[in-house]
Amino acid sequence: MSQFDIRKIGGRIGAEVVGADVRDLSDRIFGEIHEALLEHKVLGFRGQDLTDDDQLAFAAKWGELTGAHPTVPGIDGKREILPVDGEASRANQWHTDVTFVQTPPKISTLRGLVVPPYGGNTLIANTAAAYRDLPDELRAFADGLWAVHTNDYDYVKPAAAGVDPAKQAEHRKAFVSQTWKTAHPVVRVHPESGERNLFIGGFAQRIVGLSGTESRAILDILQAYVTRPENVLRWVWSPGDLIVFDNRITQHYAPDDYGDLPRRLHRVTVAGDVPAGTDGRESYRVEGDNAAHYTPTATPS
Repeated sequence: MSQFDIRKIGGRIGAEVVGADVRDLSDRIFGEIHEALLEHKVLGFRGQDLTDDDQLAFAAKWGELTGAHPTVPGIDGKREILPVDGEASRANQWHTDVTFVQTPPKISTLRGLVVPPYGGNTLIANTAAAYRDLPDELRAFADGLWAVHTNDYDYVKPAAAGVDPAKQAEHRKAFVSQTWKTAHPVVRVHPESGERNLFIGGFAQRIVGLSGTESRAILDILQAYVTRPENVLRWVWSPGDLIVFDNRITQHYAPDDYGDLPRRLHRVTVAGDVPAGTDGRESYRVEGDNAAHYTPTATPS
C-alpha cells in the first residue's frame, strides 16, 4: 500500500501528491512518484516548506542538476538555483525551459517563497494532449517539421507595475549575453513514455526552411492547440508549495496579473537528453557552444 495519495487535478494534466514529505522518500515511493509524473506531466506538493538544500536534494533524485541558467546567475552560494523574481522580470508567455540549447532540462522544480494574495499563478500545458488533438492531416504535417529555438528575442515584456526597470535591464542584458540557436523537431518523442508531443513554445522562432512570416503562422496554429483550456492546469500558489513538471512534454506560463505585489519562486532543473523526432533524428546546434558550463549532458563540441 502507498503511504500517500495521488489525486488528479485536471482531466488531462496534473495531480496533487498528498501525504508525502519529499525530504523523506523511500526508493519505492519515489518510484511511484516518478511513474505519476510520466502519467500526469505535473505534480504538486502542498505545504512542504523546504529549504534551498531540501529542494536541491529532491531535484537531484531525478538526475544530475543543471546550473541555474545558461546566462542568468543563480543565488549566492547555490549555482543551481534560479531566483524567479517578479521585481526583476516577468516572462509572461508560454515556453518550455531552456529549449534554445541542444540538451534542455528534463525536469523543472518550482518552490513558492513569496506569493501574492491574488494572481501570480503558474499555468502548465500538456503538449502531448495538444498533439493528439491535431487533425490527422495537421499531425502528419507537424511530424516532419523542425524549428529553430533561440534565447535572442523579446522574451521579457516591457516593465510592468512592480518591476524595477534597472533590474529588468540587468536581467535582459544577462539573458542575451550569449546567443544560442538550436533546431529541434516540432514533434518530439518522449524518451521514457514514447508519447509524441508538440515541442515548441516561445523560444521556437522559426520553422527550418520557411520564412519568418510563414513560420509564425504555422507555429501560432500549433500553439493554439497547446493552450486549449482542457490541456492546461492552473496552480494557485501558497507559500511552501512545490511543483514538479516534465519539461520534455509541457509548456508553462506565469500571468502578469498581480500588479506591484512581490512574487518570488526558486527553480531547480534536472539535466536532460538530446530531443529526437518521429524519425529518430536528434536536435542539432545552429549557433552557440554546447552549453557545457550549464548542463552536464552537453554533447561534445
